[in-house]
Amino acid sequence: MPDAIIQQASLLAMLTQTKFFSGLSASQLSLVASVSQVEEWPSGHPIYKIGENAGTLYVLIDGMVRFAISLGSRETSAGDILHRGQVFGWSSLTPTSNIRLATATCITSCKALAIDGEGLSLIMEQDHTIGYRLMTQVTALITGTLVAFACG
Repeated sequence: MPDAIIQQASLLAMLTQTKFFSGLSASQLSLVASVSQVEEWPSGHPIYKIGENAGTLYVLIDGMVRFAISLGSRETSAGDILHRGQVFGWSSLTPTSNIRLATATCITSCKALAIDGEGLSLIMEQDHTIGYRLMTQVTALITGTLVAFACG
């Protein structure tokens, strides 16, 4: 079996196991997989920082990530510690403001599915069912982050 087919099957399996993508069909998941790749980082590696351009949505496959959001001089650990299957980097899907609003740092060595935000946005624009389902999930992520921030 060619490596490309094995890689595609592996990406599909990861997406299928992620709650964020649970409402999508196999063909829709295949489209998402087409703009995805696996990335790995060592412990302590900053995945992204506040103010950086947000080009990638992540699904944590293995390891733990510290997610911290701040506003002015106030910093909190909104979202706290992320574990396997959790999605982060949602600002890559907010087209009018795709700047990172938080930091994401590896607590342990980590592996994540990195989904190209621009590619996924194009898929969402072409297939409004995918767009609606994923933006519903993004709204839940944003709401959860804001609630965690407000609670400090």
